[in-house]
Amino acid sequence: MTEPTAPRGTTDPVAGLFRERSRATAPGSAREVWIGVDTHADVNVAAAVDEAGRTIGDGTPASITVPTTPAGNAELLAWARSLGETVVAFAVEGTGSYGASLTRFLQTKGQYVVEATRPKRDDAALRRSRGKSDAIDALLAAQRLHRLELSISPKSRIGDVECLRMLRVARKTAVKARTQALNSMKALIVTAPDDLREQLRGLTKDTLPDRCASLRPKGTDPAAAAKIALRSLARRMHALEAEIQALDTEMATVVQRAAPGLRSRMGVGTDVAAALLVAAGDNPDRLKNESSFAAMAGVSPLPDGSGKTNGRHRLNTGGNRDANNALWRIVLTRMNHDPRTRAYVARRTLEGKDKKFIMRALKRYVAREIYAAVMADQPGLAAGSSPPTRLTPDAA
Repeated sequence: MTEPTAPRGTTDPVAGLFRERSRATAPGSAREVWIGVDTHADVNVAAAVDEAGRTIGDGTPASITVPTTPAGNAELLAWARSLGETVVAFAVEGTGSYGASLTRFLQTKGQYVVEATRPKRDDAALRRSRGKSDAIDALLAAQRLHRLELSISPKSRIGDVECLRMLRVARKTAVKARTQALNSMKALIVTAPDDLREQLRGLTKDTLPDRCASLRPKGTDPAAAAKIALRSLARRMHALEAEIQALDTEMATVVQRAAPGLRSRMGVGTDVAAALLVAAGDNPDRLKNESSFAAMAGVSPLPDGSGKTNGRHRLNTGGNRDANNALWRIVLTRMNHDPRTRAYVARRTLEGKDKKFIMRALKRYVAREIYAAVMADQPGLAAGSSPPTRLTPDAA
């Protein structure tokens, strides 16, 4: 007995559906436009899909390459609007680096922007079959955006917190250079002539630069060269100390203006407050709740159980490590000086918990407190600068 066959001239409805969905949409005829952007130092490459996830273009997927200039940003937005009725959203790679300029421009124009994070394994497999190019990367970002797989709102980077981020970059490099100078001084002393070694032996990191800065080299022997090098390094350290103090003063002013309530918390100094504010961004309302803040800071416990071990959790090694370190410094300060924290540590120690476990729990508690303090100061962080927080039609 043979299987019945379809009459000649009929088509398979499933095959027809696949052909329909694989057919590209002509530019200008899409009801919704979803844009993906692959960003670089000098150019940005964008691609688009329509409301059904189909590529937009005549024959080949539509894409555009524009320079990373204000004119290029405007050209990209005009191109996106020319593809259909409504530009729904943009998925931009590197909103905090190469895509920062484009992100700021799109947000000021009322566009909804999300971070195009690293592609999943399925997209990586698709890339292996399709190849690798900037246009393909942009198209993959647009398709993931249309599937609502991308939802991380970028930082606005137009308020006091952006000022803190820049100041922290300068301070961090100055601190690193100061440490390098001190290490170089210690290394030189190890191999210096014996007379000079004896003069500098036993000096601390606080007194060594002052002593080396007062050295008076004479002659052209190795001892004189060592004194010249040590004096140069010591004077460099003094200059870096002055630079760090000046940056601390500037940061303290910005922190007090941006988040006075956060600065008043126990264990929260200027650098700690700046690190937490930079991690949260100028628009901390992008973090949905204190659990999101904890996950961002890498202090949210992750489930790690199966079968008989159900209910166990493991350490979260992800998140913003600067924020995680800031919470660690707060906990360390409170463990030494806060009576309530000291009582908690004593109680948990009697229960058999080790120090690492106790500090992880305390960091989670502190994250809850810090999130509340940051949100209480939120009106002063980015008044009028927050981007839209949900998918909306083209508003500009």
